[in-house]
Amino acid sequence: MSPLAMDRDAAPPPPFEASALAASLSCTDLEVSLDWYQRVIGFAIETRHEREGRLSGVSLRAAGVTLLLTQDDFAQGTDRVKGTGFSLQFTTALPVDAIARRIVDDGGVLSTAPTDTPWGARVFRVKDPDGFMLVFSSGA
Repeated sequence: MSPLAMDRDAAPPPPFEASALAASLSCTDLEVSLDWYQRVIGFAIETRHEREGRLSGVSLRAAGVTLLLTQDDFAQGTDRVKGTGFSLQFTTALPVDAIARRIVDDGGVLSTAPTDTPWGARVFRVKDPDGFMLVFSSGA
């Protein structure tokens, strides 16, 4: 019997539970993305990861959010489209309009301007240097 085979008479497993979610993004140019996430968004470096004396990744933190940026090894090609059909949503108590203004003042281009949603949140979207969509929301 396969180790994944289920005993039909066994009790169902409990619902999945998790205590945190962290994302890992493969970057075309790790240094460019690191600069952008620190300077434009405001993430802080938590840990620098080196392999054979070269920077291979950086763990970033913003309060309870962890984000790992890694250098793409281009094993899947250099023209691979990143971020399609995927977005990261950051819920913050900070003024969303101020975050958007910071991004624009630094030369960034918003995908959508800050707007109020029908459920009471204020939201805007921006793409990082690799095209990963970031959504900033006031909550609600």
